[in-house]
Amino acid sequence: MLVTIAPQVRLFVDIEGCGLVPDGPQMRQKPTLILLHGGPGFDHTSFKPLFSQLADVAQIVYVDHRGHGRSSASAPGTWTLDTFADDVVRLCDALGIERPIVLGQSFGGFVAQRYLARHPGHPARVVLSSTSPRMALERKLAMFEQLGGPEARSAAESFWLQPGEATWAEYERLCRPHYNRTRPTSTDASRRAHFTPEILFTWSSREMPAMDLRPGLANVRCPVLVMAGGRDPVTPLADALDIAAAIPAPWGRLVTFPDAGHGAWRDDPAPAMAALREFISAVG
Repeated sequence: MLVTIAPQVRLFVDIEGCGLVPDGPQMRQKPTLILLHGGPGFDHTSFKPLFSQLADVAQIVYVDHRGHGRSSASAPGTWTLDTFADDVVRLCDALGIERPIVLGQSFGGFVAQRYLARHPGHPARVVLSSTSPRMALERKLAMFEQLGGPEARSAAESFWLQPGEATWAEYERLCRPHYNRTRPTSTDASRRAHFTPEILFTWSSREMPAMDLRPGLANVRCPVLVMAGGRDPVTPLADALDIAAAIPAPWGRLVTFPDAGHGAWRDDPAPAMAALREFISAVG
């Protein structure tokens, strides 16, 4: 469904599971888990169907960021972390969601970090998965070279220094296969996704190079689970360590998956989903 969050701004939202469930003589309120997808330029479909297994402990809200996927088109001037972060609050206001658990994967983690900085009292909990607080290009290049050799390093350097259609084609061919050690058995997932490359190229050229989200993490006032894979080339483990170090005690918890890549649940689904289930269920 499309949910209006501001004049002429509608976000695509899909909701899985009941919020209120029978529990003996009463109805129990489950927490609401809002999933912020990666990209920029991609959509929420990468969370499906795996995240359905969490519907017994949370009501799951899948959402396409402003201008992404099945959401309404938006002006490039609104493709900023501040806007995307504020959209989380706008969406919650529109749907009547209070104290959500917000999970940000990759670019969604950038949005979630800015959301924590701008609205520290809004979430009950936050998950920052396979994400970074800043560009730290050399770390990416070193990991791509480790996993894919000099060609992968060169393609990564070309794309991140000059995002565009030509450099993206080489990046997709030489770099994206190294995001995860587990390769999909078919192309169905990528064919299901809605990809808007203009958002990727515009945002990566404009806001990402100078991005530094670490100062804003000092505002954290809720539990934050940081998840990272040891074989992740695009948001390397060192980036997660920076995030964890920037979160004030006692709020941050870092969980690493040494043999996993980008999105630990893609390579190690059982332990990654178990960590999420434990974190979600701990909400009091």
